[in-house]
Amino acid sequence: MASFYDEIAANKRNSYFLMAIVFALVAAMVYAFSSMFFYGSDVAFYASLAFAAVYIAVTYFFADKLILSLAGAREAQKGEFPYLVNVVEGLSMAAGVPAPKIYVVDDPGLNAFATGISPDKASVVFTTGLLSSMNRAELEGVAAHEISHIKNYDSKMATLVVIMVGLMALISDFGLRSMFWGKRGGGRSGKGEGVIALFSLLIIILAPILAQVVRLALSRQREYLADATGAQLTRYPEGLASALEKIKKIGAAVQNASETTASLYFANPLTVGQLFSTHPPIDERISRLRAM
Repeated sequence: MASFYDEIAANKRNSYFLMAIVFALVAAMVYAFSSMFFYGSDVAFYASLAFAAVYIAVTYFFADKLILSLAGAREAQKGEFPYLVNVVEGLSMAAGVPAPKIYVVDDPGLNAFATGISPDKASVVFTTGLLSSMNRAELEGVAAHEISHIKNYDSKMATLVVIMVGLMALISDFGLRSMFWGKRGGGRSGKGEGVIALFSLLIIILAPILAQVVRLALSRQREYLADATGAQLTRYPEGLASALEKIKKIGAAVQNASETTASLYFANPLTVGQLFSTHPPIDERISRLRAM
């Protein structure tokens, strides 16, 4: 029987490994782009790398505000949701993190998510469907899961990965369109140029696909980690397991969710096959919680 600590340690190791792969893929994409269009120019490579870093930093800074806006979230007032506010504040104190801002989305789907670039600038969001359906133990389990995302810096990691995968898709699309129209840059020619161009083309085509697969795997690992940390926080895994059972029965689909934001949610808010899901199977999550 796995302990809280075993689950947390294993999922952290897996997550860091997957995150390293995404960073490596971004670097490979930048290298491939500069090799194909600037024939391996060091200046072009470092300029492209600098552009990628600036793009990631600027997008990352505004990401949480954009995510809340896309979700249609409104700030939860204590007079309207007194119990929710008390639960979140109490669990935040127990977790040793600042109390996040609390938002509500008017949607019948049973779901929630956390966002923010750091624990002191985080927000948690709950759908009205979830708030009206969960009992006390279940709501505490879901809230603990989301606060665990904040404590474990999952929201930061998920946002970074989404931005990097999106950047890779942009580079790939621009590179392939430029090749189609014959807009390769001028530069040196040599014996190995054809091999380098072919290798670069393969990276530009395949790296975004691989990055998407890694993003999904990373998202699933972080969900397991938040389940384990949340269960540790409440000391009652059954509350979270029961919430997942209720979500499985009623449904977690959220109208304003998208492929970009899906990985942030407590349960998969989209109706897609498990192979392309941002979340692990609910039955597996329940099984792991009840084995703790």
